[in-house]
Amino acid sequence: MRIKVMGVVAALVFSTALAFAQNSNVIVRPKEIDTVLVNPGMGVQTFQRFNGDPLNAGLRWSERGPTKVLKAAAEKPDFPESSISYCRWFWNVLEPEQGKYNWGIIDTALEQARLHHQTLAIRLMPYDQRDPLPEWYQNSGAHRANKPTDEDGKIWQPDFTDPLYLKYWGQLVAAAGARYDGNPYLEMVDVSSIGYWGEGWSDYMPVFKYQKALIDIYLDAFKRTPLLMNFDQAEALAYGVSHGTGWRLDCWGDMGMLRGEKESGRSLMLDRYPEQVVETGIQDAWTRSPVSLESCGVAGTWFKFGYDVNYILDQALRWHVSSVNIKSSAIPPQWKTQFDEFEKKMGYRFILRRLEYPKEVRPGAMMPVNMWFLNAGVAPVYRDYTLAVELSSSEGSAVIKTSAEVRKWLPGDAVFEGTLFVPQTLKPGQYHFRVGLLDSYTGVPAIKLAIEGRQPDGWYDLGTIEVR
Repeated sequence: MRIKVMGVVAALVFSTALAFAQNSNVIVRPKEIDTVLVNPGMGVQTFQRFNGDPLNAGLRWSERGPTKVLKAAAEKPDFPESSISYCRWFWNVLEPEQGKYNWGIIDTALEQARLHHQTLAIRLMPYDQRDPLPEWYQNSGAHRANKPTDEDGKIWQPDFTDPLYLKYWGQLVAAAGARYDGNPYLEMVDVSSIGYWGEGWSDYMPVFKYQKALIDIYLDAFKRTPLLMNFDQAEALAYGVSHGTGWRLDCWGDMGMLRGEKESGRSLMLDRYPEQVVETGIQDAWTRSPVSLESCGVAGTWFKFGYDVNYILDQALRWHVSSVNIKSSAIPPQWKTQFDEFEKKMGYRFILRRLEYPKEVRPGAMMPVNMWFLNAGVAPVYRDYTLAVELSSSEGSAVIKTSAEVRKWLPGDAVFEGTLFVPQTLKPGQYHFRVGLLDSYTGVPAIKLAIEGRQPDGWYDLGTIEVR
């Protein structure tokens, strides 16, 4: 009998303590919103231009990156607002004379990206059919892989096994890394050395040891800025990703007709791409490095050929895509809804589901805080951001940073549960309890959450707390 009484007493004590804890705390369950969020490092990119610049007409685009500031469109283009501008330039523009680099082009692009509230992703390209290798390189004694009398003889094809190619191309990449690696406005860099546009394929492909050397120059040059490995050569793709790069492919959306493979029954989207993802073992690279895709043609090309846009977009999500390049060409209006839903799922999408904190605190004391987030996207965020609390009033404010490792918030649930120090400088009074994800460089809120409550300065005002 006594045991039962003691059990009842213990239960009453526990329930009383629990009720006291609940009564002394504030619990907030923010209301979720269902809108497209423009957030750092993800989304639909602008290509060879910036937010607000005119779109490409029809189904065409240019491979030549901007060399001057473009005039903004008279009216805002009907195109997704973007956090990333993707630009690429040919070698003959970047180094018109040996050793004399035209960095002003990239400097201007970085500045334009910043002014348009974007970061810049880049590719350095060796050549294509219209933009040859620099004349000085052709006259340097470097080996040519083809002859003027060959079928492709009008195009000076380099020998990628030539030590001079590795030397001179490597010097360009090394110089770019020395100048730009770690720049907060440089989002990512393509690993690009071989073939037209540096996509990694050629009729004159070198054996892998030479491909490896041309990958290593990027791994050496860019230690802080994320690298993306092009998809075309399996061994090169596996090597780059195993050394920390993310990956990208250049013909997202090809269902067979664009590459003349309809008769063979094979296509990149239905066959080669999914096969190579598995065969190269890169399925989980997205957990640490970004996946970025580029459309085969433009979205209007898919529409012209009657492609299944739902399949194309869903496959990108299965690959855990963070950003896509549709070449700054218009999205067919019939597909606006599909692209809007796609943008809500790609990359990361953080929803604060529950927040708990004390009703009152003392300066100089520890404050217990519990937050439950859901990442409703398909990827994490790849840069460092700081989860922080701000206590704000007309009498003053304090930003209190947490130890949450935001980069580890993979799709699914993430919980921060810890204690935060309340600065002794705070005066007694009622404060707004605000939450934000701060940029590590600027210290200001940078990531939009999929909840109500966002203030003009980016913080989320979620309740009040008394400082006594």
